[in-house]
Order: sequence, then C-alpha cells, then structure tokens
Amino acid sequence: MSDRETIEFDKLVRDNVPELIRQSGDTPETHVADDSEYRQRLREKLVEEATEFSETGETEELADVLAVVGAICRTDDIDREEVERLGREKTHERGGFEERIVLERVRK
Repeated sequence: MSDRETIEFDKLVRDNVPELIRQSGDTPETHVADDSEYRQRLREKLVEEATEFSETGETEELADVLAVVGAICRTDDIDREEVERLGREKTHERGGFEERIVLERVRK
C-alpha cells in the first residue's frame, strides 16, 4: 500500500499537462476521450474557463476560453470566421454591450 496522495481531477487538460506532471515527479493517470466524450468535455472546459475568467478577470483565463472555443470549432467543423460573422450580425441587429444596460425586470 502506497502512502502517496491522490488528487482527483476528471477533466480535459492541455496536451502537455501529463508530461509536466511526470517532470514534477508525480504520476498522471489518463485516458484518451472518444469523439462523444471529447465534445462533452470541451463544453465542460468552456464553462470551467469562463468561470475562472469571471472570478479572476485575468487575461490568461480569457485566452483559455478562446483556446477552448477554437478546439470546439475544429472538433465540430465550425468555421470560426463564421462564428465571428454571426456575432457581428447579432451585434448589428440587437446591439453590443457598450452601453452597459442591465435589464432589471419587464412589467406586463
């Protein structure tokens, strides 16, 4: 029986993370996700990174959000330029967020 500590993660990580863990003297336990699991894990990762950015406001976390968006686009065969075009269209039709409007309620 080993007295080594085990830390559970169960999440998608960047490709070099297992090697970095080995270099630190620890032993990673990993598996390669199939297509279905990968798509689900990417969506979970998007929420994780967006939450981290929301909590810290750090530019590095925002870069992580963009990295996950890029991976989703590649995996789901989505043209990232098309996503950006759709964003511009939505901004043109519904506006952006520059005016800082907070909708408190709608009375009917």
